[in-house]
Amino acid sequence: MSYYSHPAAANYNTTPMHAQRQRGYRICDQCGTPETPSVKFRLCGGCMTTQYCSQDCQKIHWPSHKAICQHTAAQVSKAGGMAPTAGYADEHLAKNLRKFASAHTALLGWAGFQALQLKRVPANVRQNALLVELSYHDHVESHRRFSISSTHIVPRTYVRDALVIQDIQRREERCRTNGGIGTLVVILQCGGVSQVMPVEVDPPAKITWDVREDWPSVLNHFVESGRTDFKPISTTARGVIYG
Repeated sequence: MSYYSHPAAANYNTTPMHAQRQRGYRICDQCGTPETPSVKFRLCGGCMTTQYCSQDCQKIHWPSHKAICQHTAAQVSKAGGMAPTAGYADEHLAKNLRKFASAHTALLGWAGFQALQLKRVPANVRQNALLVELSYHDHVESHRRFSISSTHIVPRTYVRDALVIQDIQRREERCRTNGGIGTLVVILQCGGVSQVMPVEVDPPAKITWDVREDWPSVLNHFVESGRTDFKPISTTARGVIYG
Protein backbone atom coordinates (compact mmCIF):
# COMPACT_ATOMS: atom_id res chain seq x y z
CA MET A 1 0.00 0.00 0.00
CA SER A 2 1.29 3.45 -0.91
CA TYR A 3 2.14 6.02 1.75
CA TYR A 4 0.12 9.25 1.68
CA SER A 5 1.09 12.51 3.36
CA HIS A 6 -2.56 13.60 3.53
CA PRO A 7 -5.73 11.71 4.48
CA ALA A 8 -8.17 10.97 1.65
CA ALA A 9 -10.76 13.43 2.98
CA ALA A 10 -10.84 16.64 4.96
CA ASN A 11 -12.86 15.14 7.79
CA TYR A 12 -11.29 11.66 7.85
CA ASN A 13 -9.96 11.97 11.40
CA THR A 14 -12.72 14.10 12.91
CA THR A 15 -15.44 12.81 15.21
CA PRO A 16 -18.75 12.06 13.43
CA MET A 17 -21.48 14.57 14.27
CA HIS A 18 -24.46 12.24 14.58
CA ALA A 19 -26.76 15.01 15.77
CA GLN A 20 -26.21 16.92 12.54
CA ARG A 21 -27.97 15.25 9.64
CA GLN A 22 -26.01 15.87 6.44
CA ARG A 23 -26.40 14.73 2.86
CA GLY A 24 -23.72 13.69 0.44
CA TYR A 25 -22.79 15.66 -2.67
CA ARG A 26 -25.46 15.16 -5.32
CA ILE A 27 -26.18 16.36 -8.88
CA CYS A 28 -29.56 17.04 -10.46
CA ASP A 29 -30.37 14.26 -12.95
CA GLN A 30 -31.96 16.74 -15.36
CA CYS A 31 -29.76 19.85 -15.47
CA GLY A 32 -26.56 18.72 -13.69
CA THR A 33 -26.71 21.41 -10.99
CA PRO A 34 -24.81 20.36 -7.82
CA GLU A 35 -26.62 20.40 -4.47
CA THR A 36 -25.73 23.28 -2.14
CA PRO A 37 -26.72 24.18 1.43
CA SER A 38 -29.24 26.65 0.02
CA VAL A 39 -30.65 24.29 -2.65
CA LYS A 40 -31.78 21.00 -1.11
CA PHE A 41 -32.53 18.26 -3.61
CA ARG A 42 -35.61 16.07 -3.76
CA LEU A 43 -35.64 12.36 -4.49
CA CYS A 44 -38.11 10.93 -6.96
CA GLY A 45 -40.89 9.48 -4.81
CA GLY A 46 -41.33 6.51 -7.16
CA CYS A 47 -37.85 5.03 -7.50
CA MET A 48 -36.22 6.86 -4.55
CA THR A 49 -33.04 7.03 -6.62
CA THR A 50 -33.16 9.88 -9.14
CA GLN A 51 -32.66 13.34 -7.65
CA TYR A 52 -33.66 16.83 -8.76
CA CYS A 53 -32.87 20.41 -7.84
CA SER A 54 -36.43 21.58 -8.49
CA GLN A 55 -39.94 20.44 -9.31
CA ASP A 56 -39.55 21.95 -12.80
CA CYS A 57 -36.53 19.72 -13.52
CA GLN A 58 -38.46 16.72 -12.24
CA LYS A 59 -41.37 17.47 -14.60
CA ILE A 60 -39.06 17.98 -17.61
CA HIS A 61 -37.24 14.73 -16.89
CA TRP A 62 -40.34 12.61 -16.36
CA PRO A 63 -40.93 11.45 -19.98
CA SER A 64 -37.43 9.92 -20.17
CA HIS A 65 -37.47 8.75 -16.55
CA LYS A 66 -40.94 7.20 -16.44
CA ALA A 67 -40.08 3.69 -17.64
CA ILE A 68 -37.08 3.10 -15.35
CA CYS A 69 -38.88 4.78 -12.45
CA GLN A 70 -41.93 2.53 -12.62
CA HIS A 71 -39.72 -0.51 -13.14
CA THR A 72 -37.54 0.35 -10.11
CA ALA A 73 -40.59 1.04 -7.93
CA ALA A 74 -42.04 -2.34 -8.93
CA GLN A 75 -38.76 -4.06 -8.03
CA VAL A 76 -38.75 -2.36 -4.61
CA SER A 77 -42.34 -3.45 -4.00
CA LYS A 78 -41.54 -7.00 -5.07
CA ALA A 79 -38.52 -7.14 -2.77
CA GLY A 80 -40.63 -5.91 0.14
CA GLY A 81 -43.14 -8.71 -0.44
CA MET A 82 -40.58 -11.50 -0.53
CA ALA A 83 -39.80 -13.73 2.41
CA PRO A 84 -36.85 -12.28 4.39
CA THR A 85 -33.40 -13.57 3.46
CA ALA A 86 -31.50 -15.05 6.39
CA GLY A 87 -29.89 -12.20 8.24
CA TYR A 88 -31.91 -9.54 6.39
CA ALA A 89 -35.18 -9.34 8.28
CA ASP A 90 -36.12 -5.72 7.50
CA GLU A 91 -39.04 -5.73 5.03
CA HIS A 92 -37.89 -2.31 3.83
CA LEU A 93 -34.42 -3.53 2.84
CA ALA A 94 -34.70 -2.32 -0.77
CA LYS A 95 -35.83 1.16 0.28
CA ASN A 96 -33.10 1.40 2.90
CA LEU A 97 -30.53 0.38 0.30
CA ARG A 98 -31.65 3.25 -1.92
CA LYS A 99 -31.45 5.67 1.00
CA PHE A 100 -27.93 4.39 1.68
CA ALA A 101 -26.96 5.02 -1.95
CA SER A 102 -28.40 8.54 -1.85
CA ALA A 103 -26.66 9.40 1.43
CA HIS A 104 -23.26 8.17 0.18
CA THR A 105 -23.46 9.33 -3.45
CA ALA A 106 -20.20 11.31 -3.33
CA LEU A 107 -18.28 8.59 -1.48
CA LEU A 108 -19.45 5.76 -3.73
CA GLY A 109 -18.79 7.72 -6.92
CA TRP A 110 -15.27 8.53 -5.72
CA ALA A 111 -14.64 4.89 -4.73
CA GLY A 112 -15.78 3.71 -8.16
CA PHE A 113 -13.54 6.26 -9.86
CA GLN A 114 -10.56 5.03 -7.83
CA ALA A 115 -11.38 1.32 -8.12
CA LEU A 116 -11.62 1.45 -11.92
CA GLN A 117 -8.50 3.67 -12.12
CA LEU A 118 -10.31 6.07 -14.42
CA LYS A 119 -7.70 8.80 -14.11
CA ARG A 120 -5.07 6.45 -15.57
CA VAL A 121 -7.30 4.33 -17.84
CA PRO A 122 -10.54 6.20 -18.76
CA ALA A 123 -11.60 3.36 -21.10
CA ASN A 124 -12.24 1.16 -18.04
CA VAL A 125 -15.53 3.02 -17.54
CA ARG A 126 -16.96 1.18 -20.57
CA GLN A 127 -15.77 -2.29 -19.51
CA ASN A 128 -16.01 -2.67 -15.75
CA ALA A 129 -18.11 -1.80 -12.70
CA LEU A 130 -17.53 -1.66 -8.96
CA LEU A 131 -19.55 -4.20 -6.97
CA VAL A 132 -19.95 -3.37 -3.27
CA GLU A 133 -21.33 -6.23 -1.18
CA LEU A 134 -23.04 -5.11 2.03
CA SER A 135 -24.16 -6.74 5.26
CA TYR A 136 -27.26 -5.55 7.08
CA HIS A 137 -27.78 -4.72 10.77
CA ASP A 138 -30.30 -2.73 12.78
CA HIS A 139 -29.75 0.99 13.34
CA VAL A 140 -32.05 3.92 13.99
CA GLU A 141 -30.67 5.74 10.91
CA SER A 142 -31.45 3.98 7.62
CA HIS A 143 -28.12 4.82 5.95
CA ARG A 144 -26.25 3.23 8.87
CA ARG A 145 -27.93 -0.16 8.54
CA PHE A 146 -25.24 -1.41 6.18
CA SER A 147 -21.57 -2.31 6.47
CA ILE A 148 -19.08 -3.10 3.71
CA SER A 149 -18.50 -6.86 3.42
CA SER A 150 -16.33 -6.84 0.29
CA THR A 151 -15.66 -5.00 -2.97
CA HIS A 152 -14.99 -6.43 -6.43
CA ILE A 153 -14.28 -5.20 -9.95
CA VAL A 154 -16.78 -6.95 -12.23
CA PRO A 155 -17.61 -6.70 -15.97
CA ARG A 156 -20.38 -4.24 -16.84
CA THR A 157 -22.29 -7.29 -18.15
CA TYR A 158 -22.92 -8.10 -14.46
CA VAL A 159 -25.92 -5.77 -14.87
CA ARG A 160 -28.52 -7.76 -16.81
CA ASP A 161 -31.74 -5.83 -16.30
CA ALA A 162 -32.68 -4.48 -19.75
CA LEU A 163 -34.29 -1.27 -18.51
CA VAL A 164 -31.38 -0.51 -16.17
CA ILE A 165 -28.94 -1.07 -19.05
CA GLN A 166 -31.02 1.26 -21.21
CA ASP A 167 -30.92 3.94 -18.49
CA ILE A 168 -27.12 3.58 -18.20
CA GLN A 169 -26.77 3.93 -21.97
CA ARG A 170 -28.96 7.05 -21.98
CA ARG A 171 -26.79 8.63 -19.31
CA GLU A 172 -23.66 7.56 -21.19
CA GLU A 173 -24.80 9.30 -24.38
CA ARG A 174 -25.66 12.47 -22.46
CA CYS A 175 -22.32 12.40 -20.64
CA ARG A 176 -20.27 11.99 -23.81
CA THR A 177 -22.29 14.69 -25.58
CA ASN A 178 -21.25 17.01 -22.74
CA GLY A 179 -17.59 16.02 -23.08
CA GLY A 180 -17.42 13.32 -20.38
CA ILE A 181 -15.87 9.88 -20.68
CA GLY A 182 -19.03 7.90 -19.91
CA THR A 183 -21.04 6.45 -17.05
CA LEU A 184 -19.36 4.80 -14.09
CA VAL A 185 -21.45 1.93 -12.72
CA VAL A 186 -21.45 1.14 -8.99
CA ILE A 187 -23.52 -1.87 -7.89
CA LEU A 188 -24.64 -2.20 -4.28
CA GLN A 189 -25.74 -5.68 -3.23
CA CYS A 190 -27.17 -6.92 0.05
CA GLY A 191 -28.45 -10.49 0.07
CA GLY A 192 -30.76 -10.85 -2.92
CA VAL A 193 -31.40 -7.11 -3.25
CA SER A 194 -29.27 -4.83 -5.40
CA GLN A 195 -29.08 -1.18 -6.40
CA VAL A 196 -27.31 0.13 -9.50
CA MET A 197 -25.75 3.60 -9.24
CA PRO A 198 -24.86 5.20 -12.59
CA VAL A 199 -22.41 8.13 -12.22
CA GLU A 200 -21.62 10.37 -15.21
CA VAL A 201 -17.88 11.10 -15.26
CA ASP A 202 -16.13 14.26 -16.53
CA PRO A 203 -12.94 14.03 -18.62
CA PRO A 204 -9.90 13.12 -16.46
CA ALA A 205 -8.36 16.54 -17.22
CA LYS A 206 -11.24 18.18 -15.34
CA ILE A 207 -11.02 15.87 -12.33
CA THR A 208 -8.36 16.92 -9.83
CA TRP A 209 -8.91 14.08 -7.36
CA ASP A 210 -5.70 12.43 -6.22
CA VAL A 211 -5.24 8.79 -7.20
CA ARG A 212 -5.73 6.75 -4.01
CA GLU A 213 -5.01 3.05 -3.65
CA ASP A 214 -6.39 3.14 -0.10
CA TRP A 215 -9.95 3.71 -1.36
CA PRO A 216 -11.34 0.44 0.16
CA SER A 217 -10.32 1.44 3.70
CA VAL A 218 -11.59 5.00 3.12
CA LEU A 219 -14.93 3.66 1.89
CA ASN A 220 -15.25 1.39 4.92
CA HIS A 221 -14.24 4.17 7.31
CA PHE A 222 -16.91 6.62 6.16
CA VAL A 223 -19.67 4.01 5.95
CA GLU A 224 -18.93 2.71 9.46
CA SER A 225 -18.71 6.22 10.94
CA GLY A 226 -22.03 7.21 9.36
CA ARG A 227 -20.52 10.39 7.94
CA THR A 228 -22.15 11.51 4.67
CA ASP A 229 -20.22 14.72 3.94
CA PHE A 230 -17.23 13.07 2.27
CA LYS A 231 -14.91 15.59 0.56
CA PRO A 232 -12.10 13.99 -1.47
CA ILE A 233 -8.60 15.43 -1.58
CA SER A 234 -7.21 17.14 -4.69
CA THR A 235 -3.65 18.37 -5.11
CA THR A 236 -3.64 21.36 -7.46
CA ALA A 237 -1.30 24.16 -8.46
CA ARG A 238 -3.00 26.22 -5.76
CA GLY A 239 -2.23 23.61 -3.14
CA VAL A 240 -4.20 20.83 -1.45
CA ILE A 241 -7.96 21.30 -1.51
CA TYR A 242 -10.89 19.14 -0.40
CA GLY A 243 -14.14 18.72 -2.28
